[in-house]
Amino acid sequence: MARFVKNEIQLVQPNQPVILDGSLWANRRYLFHMEESGIVTLRGIVNNPYAEWAVYQVTFNGNIAIPTGGTVGPIAVALARNGEPILTSRAIVTPAAVNQYFNVTSADYIIVPRGCCFDISVENVSESATPATTPAPAINVQNASLTVIRVA
Repeated sequence: MARFVKNEIQLVQPNQPVILDGSLWANRRYLFHMEESGIVTLRGIVNNPYAEWAVYQVTFNGNIAIPTGGTVGPIAVALARNGEPILTSRAIVTPAAVNQYFNVTSADYIIVPRGCCFDISVENVSESATPATTPAPAINVQNASLTVIRVA
């Protein structure tokens, strides 16, 4: 198991990852993370010579809000694999006001083929109601925690 955290409030732009640091490691050879980065690399190392993949349970928990000066509307985060959001892991909330924090959790199982690597991150996947005229909103993220457990 490994855990990456960032307790301070951070402003996360659309389609950008949540920055993580401070980690608790159990087995470093299965994954890699650079401090002050939002990306964790999961490695497809297998212990059984007949296994074709490694399986990881990845869980994000944190508080998200619309920053001061933002427009009230739905905001969302999701796990992303190699920069592509995993839509089934999307966590959406609609605050009634700016700086109104909601706790969200997002989880998924990530299957990594033997010998391969996948980059995992938590991204701001908020969308604009009118994308042609209004950009997607930035969000505040506080008490971010990403836990990675190797399950197979």
